[in-house]
Amino acid sequence: MSPSKTPSSIPEENETSVEGGRRRATINDIARLAGVSKKTVSRVINQSPFVRDETRERIEAVIAEWGYAPDPQARGLAFRRSFLIGMIYDNPNPQYVVNMQLGLLDGMRGSGFELVVHPCNRASPTFLTDIRSFVERQKLFGVVLPPSVSEDERVAKLLNEIGCAYIRIASVELDKPEHMIVGHDRMGGAQAARHIVDLGHKRIAFISGPETFRSSHERRGGFEDGLAEAGLSLSPNDIVQGAYTFESGVACGDELLSRSPRPTAIFCGNDEMAAGVLQSARKAGLSVPQDLTVVGFDDFQIAQAVWPPLTTIHTPTREIGRIAVEKLIGDERREPRDVTKMEPNLVIRQSSGPVPA
Repeated sequence: MSPSKTPSSIPEENETSVEGGRRRATINDIARLAGVSKKTVSRVINQSPFVRDETRERIEAVIAEWGYAPDPQARGLAFRRSFLIGMIYDNPNPQYVVNMQLGLLDGMRGSGFELVVHPCNRASPTFLTDIRSFVERQKLFGVVLPPSVSEDERVAKLLNEIGCAYIRIASVELDKPEHMIVGHDRMGGAQAARHIVDLGHKRIAFISGPETFRSSHERRGGFEDGLAEAGLSLSPNDIVQGAYTFESGVACGDELLSRSPRPTAIFCGNDEMAAGVLQSARKAGLSVPQDLTVVGFDDFQIAQAVWPPLTTIHTPTREIGRIAVEKLIGDERREPRDVTKMEPNLVIRQSSGPVPA
């Protein structure tokens, strides 16, 4: 049997030395004989608590039988990896960032791992250099990538090159199952459209998020799918560009509500912008929902802090964060064979109502 040449993030996985005419067992051999992944063998070697007892015992028995011992120098490198998980983000919505952090901390509770966050700017010429420096300086165990950083293929390529485990959170499947959590924003957009159509609205507008976010396109695409089911469509004039911020919601709302005829319903790409539209409606002397229906997306804290409380699409952001950590540090029995998918759902509150008579 020839030694594996598969690259690895863990130094001992590349051991191929020979002793006394008999090739020394490698981590690849131990993994094959124990019927587990190399990652699980490494966890046992590094005394990680995230391995089932029966799996640990089986691996230890194979190690003892074959006299396997990691190279001391490589072992030292492995032990210098920290119990830190990084969150790298470039997201203008502070509530998304907070909810994601809370979910990550939920998943780490009792594990011994800690969270470090790293804001970044995808437009910066040093974007990738900054990420490499952050990962290597902190010696991260792994990284969670929320949108829109998760949508940048250069980041995934970089993390693979330097051997850092990662989870990408996105609106669509972008990577291998073990690296992905998909939020199904398109489904949520369609749910919003059906709700607005069921209320009888036909003059409908949409405020999108930034063009650089895949979620903006998926939410719009789903919304248009839902309208098409009822024989309706959005014209280019019905769509205005926001930035996932309250201020952009106010600006877009002012523009839409100054038109004649104005829309009777506005679907916003997130709750921050929807809250901005509520302010625009008040400035225009309009009552919500009597004169105008407003629907958001995300169901963050602001959705219930404004008046009237927002009808919105709930996305389980905190739960997604918790699951992302479990995918990074969970034991072998929890390693997924399929992409993890999290479905949104419509939450009806007081900002949506029948079309005005």
